[in-house]
Amino acid sequence: MYIPKHFTIKNDEVIYDFIDKNSFATLFSQHNGEPYATHLPLLLNKEKGFLYGHFARQNEQWKDIENQNVLVIFQGPHCYISPSWYETNQAVPTWNYVAVHVYGELEIVEEEKEVFDSLADMVNKYEKPDSSYHLENVDENFIKGMSKGIVGFKININKIEGKAKLSQNHPAARQELIIKQLEKSTDQNDIHIAQLMKKNNE
Repeated sequence: MYIPKHFTIKNDEVIYDFIDKNSFATLFSQHNGEPYATHLPLLLNKEKGFLYGHFARQNEQWKDIENQNVLVIFQGPHCYISPSWYETNQAVPTWNYVAVHVYGELEIVEEEKEVFDSLADMVNKYEKPDSSYHLENVDENFIKGMSKGIVGFKININKIEGKAKLSQNHPAARQELIIKQLEKSTDQNDIHIAQLMKKNNE
């Protein structure tokens, strides 16, 4: 990923937190000699350096993906930045955004318990704390039957790149003008980018 130095996310914990909060990712590989992508939730185990997920078995991307060096993109908030917000119109529009790219080798997971544990972790992450649903309470035979329709995998991470393009290349006064305009918006992307810009300036 092209990352000018002032847009680089250098703090690993910031990147891990971003992945956790923006975990619906896009997984790219080569399939039948062409670029191929699947959109799916992934869980990060930062201690072991793995991303965990699963394909629908009918998605044939899994059939030739093992041991490939794959790319996973986690996309965060993004928004248009208008020059009309600046102190001068002698400027051009731009786009602010945050993204993380993860590279690694994919391994198909065959062991049933490892697959189940990763599924349980995913359910526990997304279900609300007071939810009545717990994967552990679902009938074992039902789970085994449903599990035949998926292919579990883990990605051994070998590189992570983080980029936060938040107008850091503009003067502080102009950044304040941008933040004020974004805070007037009702769009959640605009509001989130404004929050990130303020946090970045602290």
